[in-house]
Amino acid sequence: MFPRPSSLWATALLVAAFLGVGCRSYSGDAGNGNGVGLTETNGVIRVELDGQLFTEYHFRNVSRPFLYPLLSADGEHLTRRWPQEDVPGEEHDHPHHHALWFSHGDANGVDLWSESAKAGTTVHQRFLQQKSGKDTGVITSRNEWRAKDGKVVAHDDRSFRFHRPNGPQRIIDFEITIHASQGDLTLGDTKEGTFAIRMAESMRNMQPKNRPGEGHLVSSRGDKDGAVWGKRAEWVDYYGPVNGKIYGISIFDHPTNPRYPTWWHARDYGLFAANPFGLHDFEKREKGAGDFKIAAGGSVTFRYRVLLHSGDTGTAGIAARYQEYVRSTDTKP
Repeated sequence: MFPRPSSLWATALLVAAFLGVGCRSYSGDAGNGNGVGLTETNGVIRVELDGQLFTEYHFRNVSRPFLYPLLSADGEHLTRRWPQEDVPGEEHDHPHHHALWFSHGDANGVDLWSESAKAGTTVHQRFLQQKSGKDTGVITSRNEWRAKDGKVVAHDDRSFRFHRPNGPQRIIDFEITIHASQGDLTLGDTKEGTFAIRMAESMRNMQPKNRPGEGHLVSSRGDKDGAVWGKRAEWVDYYGPVNGKIYGISIFDHPTNPRYPTWWHARDYGLFAANPFGLHDFEKREKGAGDFKIAAGGSVTFRYRVLLHSGDTGTAGIAARYQEYVRSTDTKP
């Protein structure tokens, strides 16, 4: 059975329908329920694939924009549901792990990764594009990076391109351009970042209290499970069971990204992140070796693909899917 929308979204939609306000639909070529449809209401954009919920983009009153949930083709949650929903059996660690997000732990010394008392925030400013379509849907937004005191550190333009599925696999292409709009910007040397996913609890490689889990990590370089952490690889796949079936999520690093192939902050408890900055932690190099400096007025762009699939890494043909991504001319949102 396909899951209902989140209770928050459903309630907001009912209220909007009753009042006749607060809800905007960007149907494009998807108005008949076929293709990729976007609907915005009260700080959330609902993304549907052929009329079925795939994910929601949360951008108001949050520490940073994020996607939640990420649903498989048959409606299973492939990311942890807490802190958006409280369901039995889930750990309540790392409250800043919001399904799928981009943030970094050191931007000119400002922590944008955690939600500690001193952490900064990534604040949505406006949408540059919202477009539904027969084959793809696109969300492009501008966001400010702010310190705790409200000072703006930088801004970004980020895009999500959602592809209409062809079979059980689902694809999101992500692109972010970080602008040093407030002066010189240093993305600091820390493992706390950057393009990240928190996997469903049942898919973890290691369960609480050091109990072995049934999930596994596999990298393009042949590293597995705990050995993936801190290593470089073109892609990493994280797969495991959900309600008796095997599913996985892959992150692909684009060859045009700085410091390709990236390092991976990928943990056995379910965190799964591409991080090209944390050289001190990953390789025990001198502190600051991973600093990435952008001169005032300059910018840097990163691109990633996220692929949701059924089966394990081999069954899903992840190595071949990565080569398709590299060859594709449609990797930009």
